Amino acid sequence: MKISANKRILVTGGAGLIGSALIWRLNQMGCDRILVSDHLNLGEKWKNLVPLRYEDYIAGDDLRAKIAAGEDLGQIDLILHMGACSATTEKDSDYLMRNNYQYSQELCRYALKHGAKFVYASSAATYGDGANGMDDAGELEPLRPLNMYGYSKHLFDKWAQREGILDRIVGLKFFNVFGPNENHKGEMRSVVNKAFHQIRETGRVSLFKSHHPDYEDGKQMRDFLYVKDCVEMTLHLASSPLAGGLYNLGSGKAQTWLDLVEAIFAALDMEPNIDFVEMPEHLRGKYQYFTEANVARLEKTGYTAGTRPLKESVRDYVQNYLVADCFLGDGADE
Repeated sequence: MKISANKRILVTGGAGLIGSALIWRLNQMGCDRILVSDHLNLGEKWKNLVPLRYEDYIAGDDLRAKIAAGEDLGQIDLILHMGACSATTEKDSDYLMRNNYQYSQELCRYALKHGAKFVYASSAATYGDGANGMDDAGELEPLRPLNMYGYSKHLFDKWAQREGILDRIVGLKFFNVFGPNENHKGEMRSVVNKAFHQIRETGRVSLFKSHHPDYEDGKQMRDFLYVKDCVEMTLHLASSPLAGGLYNLGSGKAQTWLDLVEAIFAALDMEPNIDFVEMPEHLRGKYQYFTEANVARLEKTGYTAGTRPLKESVRDYVQNYLVADCFLGDGADE
């Protein structure tokens, strides 16, 4: 499906980090026939929407009620389902099952019934500690997520496969996404966001010590993906006739927390000043020491844009958004 100005698009989680970045990029492409859905509640997530153009807004609970009642939402050509509980530390399993599993089922069934392309957020958290690989072409059954968040995402992947529809939809296994429009995420903000504020306040930053014999302090490795690259990959897959199934979305290159933090200090023109602190007990058994996206399946669909270098991405985020205290669409990217 070619994404164009005449297409009408539903973006759930539209005020969140990835959802609002998708709307920002769609606006740049000339698309504003967008129905936004989210749970805005009492926070300031709404601020992410202010610079963006969209047709209408519907609260997440109201959207689910309309779908359950069999109401027609009008022309919907594409559903970008980013709406979910994204807190990896959430302990309310029933809440996660309702929001990440059942909600996804409802929207997926609606999309298939009404001929809309369905693109949804899975997660690299479904891979657990990576002992069974991080291959988006691999078997789902051996995967063992480390937390309930990852398990709720994994269950939907497995449901779609069991129903025989996984190849008709697109699931995105996001790795460590960071960038503008994440201020509302509280403790779930990226290390870039948290470290920037720490450095501004104290001139220093804290990182967790390693509790794994194979990794030195600060040498734990993650695949960091800038949100601007993330949305390019997402919209490529949404428009590609070759896309179907699960796709890793990452840079394809694991880098250390030290690499990340040193890039933040460099963006602020400061010398690194790092303290290593004990990791909380409740996180130690659920901590991923190494993640790296194999993006071969993504590239087979014709994606050739690659990703920005980590230092460049961090510099853009820090200098054009964090220091400027602005949002996507507020000027630095226009």
